[in-house]
Amino acid sequence: MNDNDTSGDEQRAVLAGITRPLAILGGLMVMASAFVVMVSVAIRGSGLGAIGGDFEIVQMATALSVFCFLPYCQARRGNIVVDTFTNWLPRRARDLLDVLWDIVYAVMAGIISLQLLRGAMDTIRSNTVSMVLGLPTGWAIGVASVLAAILCIVTLATAWAMIRRKP
Repeated sequence: MNDNDTSGDEQRAVLAGITRPLAILGGLMVMASAFVVMVSVAIRGSGLGAIGGDFEIVQMATALSVFCFLPYCQARRGNIVVDTFTNWLPRRARDLLDVLWDIVYAVMAGIISLQLLRGAMDTIRSNTVSMVLGLPTGWAIGVASVLAAILCIVTLATAWAMIRRKP
């Protein structure tokens, strides 16, 4: 095994160490949301009402869980690839196309992160809260901004790993 292989393994380990716990956290949020919905429906079905604001909890948890899953998906190169028109290209050319699209993805994730940060600052400054539970929404938007920034970094790291990979 040469140095490039070792550094690639180390990079994969670092990315997994960052992205796997986030994905697990996202999964826990989805499970918690499902539990809230299940309990709310059961309470509603029994005629006792429902959990007030259950939809607000589910909305926030769902949004944050998606942002938790995206870096893990990118680190594992699990995004959908449409290679119908590129299969005939040599492997290195396909890798360079993947690098290009990783960079585009990173730029988009960076823009999303910055816009979420702006939104978080605005909602925190204006004390925006959810309608039923009165939960401050700025913190959730701020967390989503950080998670989008992590996605940007992970995407750049996977692009860099592909550039460094031996043909």
